[in-house]
Amino acid sequence: MQDIDAKIKEILSRSKVIAVVGLSPKPERESYEVASYLQRQGYRIVPVYPREETILGEKVYRDLKDIPFPVDIVDIFRKAEEVMPFVEDAVAIRAGAIWLQLGIENSMAQEYARAHGVDFIMDHCLKIEHRRAR
Repeated sequence: MQDIDAKIKEILSRSKVIAVVGLSPKPERESYEVASYLQRQGYRIVPVYPREETILGEKVYRDLKDIPFPVDIVDIFRKAEEVMPFVEDAVAIRAGAIWLQLGIENSMAQEYARAHGVDFIMDHCLKIEHRRAR
């Protein structure tokens, strides 16, 4: 199996569109900080959030399945026990990779994604890893 650092670098280099599940509209929240950073690095951010019309100047979608264009990474900011439906939806929309943020681990979600051929990273911060991979 490819080592995690190489896999992370490969995912980041091939990706352009990142759907952020649980992207808060509040600038003090971690999800906003990470998404804002990634947006400044040139990634297209797609907010997935139950409320709001726009976040970071981007149209908000209520559900991953509502996004009408391809998504490279689904970055999930939800509790470990809440991620499985989002992982299933990410597989259904054929996302290139699923990413659980730092502190979020779910081995059942990992097994599901891998069984469907989707790259899966968990317990890593996308912002930190992007900075390390540059």
